[in-house]
Amino acid sequence: MPVPLRIKTLLSLSILYLAATCAGWVFARIGIPLPWMIGPLVLSAALSISGVLKVTVPVKTRPFGQMTIAAQVGLAFTPAALAALLSLAPVMIGTALASAACAGMIAIIVARTTGIRLSQAFLSTFPTSPVEAAIMAERHGCDPAPIILAQTTRIAAVVILVPIAVFALDGWPDRSGMIRGGGFDPIGNGFLALLAITGALLFKRLRLSNPYFLGPLTFSAAASAIGLHLTAFPVEILSLAQIVLGTWLGSTFRHDLFANQKRQLIAIMTSTLMLLGLISGIAVAIAALAGQPWEVLVLGAAPGGVTEMALTAKYLGIDLALVTAFQLTRIFIFMPNIPWFIRMIDAYEQRKNSPQ
Repeated sequence: MPVPLRIKTLLSLSILYLAATCAGWVFARIGIPLPWMIGPLVLSAALSISGVLKVTVPVKTRPFGQMTIAAQVGLAFTPAALAALLSLAPVMIGTALASAACAGMIAIIVARTTGIRLSQAFLSTFPTSPVEAAIMAERHGCDPAPIILAQTTRIAAVVILVPIAVFALDGWPDRSGMIRGGGFDPIGNGFLALLAITGALLFKRLRLSNPYFLGPLTFSAAASAIGLHLTAFPVEILSLAQIVLGTWLGSTFRHDLFANQKRQLIAIMTSTLMLLGLISGIAVAIAALAGQPWEVLVLGAAPGGVTEMALTAKYLGIDLALVTAFQLTRIFIFMPNIPWFIRMIDAYEQRKNSPQ
């Protein structure tokens, strides 16, 4: 990239992040939950959809937010928390399978009402990484753009709607203290950061799914479980991680997709709300049967990204380790099985459409 263009890009990104920080501050002042993520997300999405945002927010900024949040979440996995999680393993697996059933039913409805391929409907609906879904879409000859839009819309909707819904149902108390981090401790913070970076690099080298979250989470949780007293990142670092994540997520809402695929956009929005409502209802029922707080099950079952849901749980003061464990259970069940499941659907469609 030529130097003048690089300087122009850096200047544009700096202005965007400054505006995103201001949006987070405004959302915090008016009492919106998860303000430092939702504020930048709403601002960045509005600028991107309107066509005002011309600069591309680099995807490589996202790992900073993921690693920071993951390392912080891992600190919740104390020996006592791990013992409690093991006793709830059947509930976690059952919740994940119920989520899969809901996503499958919604995907079939979307395919029949819009006329799109069933494989594309499944890739658009099943809770997974937008990047992973796009890669699988290209392998099976599906247009990845609407699938990325659907997956991103799902995550954004969950990030915005779930915290506000919990606040509305539980009352609107001052939970600002729930997001407080640790103190400025160069050694303690540095060691936690080293664990996060090491875990991310190792998982990436091993080509494991979602390495920038699962790697730091694994290393941080292991250190916490064996009794090491790590120093949590300061609240300023956590807020910065949220700003980075929210800004990137909002920037993925491209203007051309909203302008040229309005029919699919309506289907995406409708299916996202249906999926969220259906899974949340089932989560509340499972919570009642299992004797667990409904907030834990709703956040644990919510079809959002594990990074975003863990951060939401931390902000709302909900059992962080339990919510993360529910999310991870779904990931470990879904991620290895979605590829072969999509291949099976694709093969079925090809047989169905081939001339006899």
